[in-house]
Amino acid sequence: MIISALALPARQSKPRSRGITSVIDNGLPTGYFCDALVSFSDHIDLVKFGWGTSLVTAGLADKINCLRALGIDFLFGGTLFEKHILQNRFDDFRGLCHDQGCRYVEVSNGTIDLGVEEKASYVSKLADEFIVLSEVGFKDAERSERQSPSRWIAAIRTDLHAGAHLVILEARESGTSGICRPDGQLRFGLIEDILDSDVPVDRLVFEAPTKMLQTHFIRRVGPEANLGNVHAADIVGLETLRLGLRSDTLLAFEPAGEQGANRAEHR
Repeated sequence: MIISALALPARQSKPRSRGITSVIDNGLPTGYFCDALVSFSDHIDLVKFGWGTSLVTAGLADKINCLRALGIDFLFGGTLFEKHILQNRFDDFRGLCHDQGCRYVEVSNGTIDLGVEEKASYVSKLADEFIVLSEVGFKDAERSERQSPSRWIAAIRTDLHAGAHLVILEARESGTSGICRPDGQLRFGLIEDILDSDVPVDRLVFEAPTKMLQTHFIRRVGPEANLGNVHAADIVGLETLRLGLRSDTLLAFEPAGEQGANRAEHR
């Protein structure tokens, strides 16, 4: 950052345990991808190769080399895990992640019929070899809306107990499922129930592909909210939201009464 006299919210330095920005690669051209990484690496903590894009990305090795050169970790989308489970190829998934040098893996049940306890068993199996991120919530919007807050919270607890390092709250790349309704509106009651539970907020990653979602979580949780499914074009914009440098959060982190006091000094 450029040195400034402004009083801005504190941000943990990398490697961060909170305030994580996880960027989704939905099939970006390799040059664009690497350029974004080099330009914005200070603001990127993790990159997810969305759903199964890693299997059809000709430049995957080049992308991974860019990530390694910048010290940014990566993982494959949970849908790729689910495809392997659907075809009874769990060991092949584990082998793929080892072969590609993944330190992180994602375990989810957003599409396939995989119970909470069975999903947690895969978390446990992988936790000795990888840093596991589990995902809670369904891709299908109607199915997800039927999942009560108590079931969300129970699933989060189960995955954490099984060894998940972080739990991702599903919203899809489009922000239209999981913690969101089909029209993109956040399920505010669900989020409040989760935040009011005993689940540590620093162990949660809120998928927030839109400015509306990013703004809500930053205002509600704070500048150090863990956010996922961030698009490459939005990385800098998100960081300005975190620091109160954008209209949406400009007044959110100012000490009470400081605005008037500062103006009075310059009259």
